[in-house]
Amino acid sequence: MIKKSDFVLAPYMKSNDLRATYQVLNTVVPYILLWILAAKAAEFSFWLLPPIMILIILFSLRCFSLMHDCGHYSLFRSKRVNRVVGFILGVMNGIPQYPWSRGHAFHHKTNGDWEKYKGPAALISTEKFAKLSPFAQKRYELLRHPLMLLPGGFFYLAIKPRLALIAGLYGFIGHLLTCIQKEPTMDIKEIIYSYKSRNWYTTGEFFDILFNNICVVSSWIYLGYLLGFGFFFGVYSITLTFSAAIFICIFFVQHNFDGSYAHKTEGWDYTLGALQGSSYLELPRVLKWFGADIGYHNIHHLSERIPNYNLEACHNQNIHLLTHVKKLKIADIPDCFQFILWDASEDRLVSIASFHQSTAYSSNFMLQ
Repeated sequence: MIKKSDFVLAPYMKSNDLRATYQVLNTVVPYILLWILAAKAAEFSFWLLPPIMILIILFSLRCFSLMHDCGHYSLFRSKRVNRVVGFILGVMNGIPQYPWSRGHAFHHKTNGDWEKYKGPAALISTEKFAKLSPFAQKRYELLRHPLMLLPGGFFYLAIKPRLALIAGLYGFIGHLLTCIQKEPTMDIKEIIYSYKSRNWYTTGEFFDILFNNICVVSSWIYLGYLLGFGFFFGVYSITLTFSAAIFICIFFVQHNFDGSYAHKTEGWDYTLGALQGSSYLELPRVLKWFGADIGYHNIHHLSERIPNYNLEACHNQNIHLLTHVKKLKIADIPDCFQFILWDASEDRLVSIASFHQSTAYSSNFMLQ
């Protein structure tokens, strides 16, 4: 069996601040300039906006990909620089980067262990699905339809971080009043640090969510006033929705596909989770650039400390060990969305259609 130690990874785990800075500049600067161009183009004709908005979507996607690297502390050498740049890139996409990176780190630690991590679509097992009512089964299938990426993506970036802050603060007020009622002399710091929220795990995550919301909402108000609220929120909501839908789609198909490693906790293997539970998504060169080479997902899961600008070289260095890795092309993406159930007895992902077929076959067999 292939082991992680068989791969040449260490030389590619070195971050390069010059390359990282260049990547940030060639992403953020065009993104800002495209917004200026969109505002100017709208003065002449709204028909000039669609191609500009497509580019804004693509650069927004690249912003998220670079933010993702910062979350792994791989883009720059300095942890602090990764945190600062990651925060800025998070604001550009509306998402608090630090809490997001903590959740994403859990995904890396448990990739392929479907008892612990259910994927971005919160998949359930065939056993649990069988216990649902017909209506609940239809609802489950509908909520995981590819078209739900659009409202889901907008909610994920634009609404969820705001709700997380509001819900968390509401919970803290209740906690504060309870503490004061029980022990009026309790120190405020003790009250703060004793509060446990479902919306953040540490004080650092709370402040990241708080400052992200302050920056994001302030930028919405300022840019709405500067560019016109109708124009700004119209372009912003459309571009944010589609960029979120694209990167959620890419993430989904790189783990949900026919033959994906979908194991129980017992006997789960990290290396197999990386190599067989992650795909190699082959994209055209231009899309590889906008996605910051996230298509080399198996290599990324072998070592998340490899920055995006080293992934392709690392892939090529170890290509002889990647012969059994699932290779996907753009045309394969729609088929991946059918694998939304986990068959724990077979350690694999299955479609609802195949589940119904196997259930019907079992029923017929029992009747004979």
